[in-house]
Amino acid sequence: MAGLIESHKRMKAGNVSPVIHAAAVAYGFVFLHPFEDGNGRIHRFLIHNILSLQELVPRGLMFPVSAAMHKNPADYDTSLEAFSRPLLGLIDYQLDEMGQVTVENDTAVWYQYMDMTTQAEALYEFVTKTIEEELVEELSFLVNYDNTKKAIQDIIDMPDRLIDLFIQLCLQSNGSLSARKRSAHFNFLTDEELVAMEQAVKDGYKVNRATGK
Repeated sequence: MAGLIESHKRMKAGNVSPVIHAAAVAYGFVFLHPFEDGNGRIHRFLIHNILSLQELVPRGLMFPVSAAMHKNPADYDTSLEAFSRPLLGLIDYQLDEMGQVTVENDTAVWYQYMDMTTQAEALYEFVTKTIEEELVEELSFLVNYDNTKKAIQDIIDMPDRLIDLFIQLCLQSNGSLSARKRSAHFNFLTDEELVAMEQAVKDGYKVNRATGK
């Protein structure tokens, strides 16, 4: 871990590509696996953190690279196993009845000079997918929200928080508000207002009643 931290400092100061920097540190961390739990989550956080730290991502912008990784699990698993699977054949270990691992041989050398080519290439692909797919979907959602919000405001004057809630609940139920949710949050609406608002959501997000998409 001391070596990983020192590598991070050198890459931060040495104008290394943000994606290379993020791949080396984040994948290096998850391969070292220093904690009993949470290593994967911290690994993905480090990717976000370093891409932001190195200003690949503009300040204030959420760059959902984790979503691209989550939607492509086979590619993500391959990027992990490219290092870990060959390493299994080089490590002598015992696994007891409690699931505790005891490593019998000296393994430090395998972690000191890791070849991160596969992991860097994988992260470049995830970054590309984030730009070409995830951000496009996010922008589309926001445009649809703005259009839907305006249409609802033309029907009835409501606080933004209630508009947000109405849109969210309708999208969760194929474009319609359930009787229970209406009673709990929107019992002040007339039937005519409710129908018009539900239609505004369906039109704004192109919700198909038959498919829910």
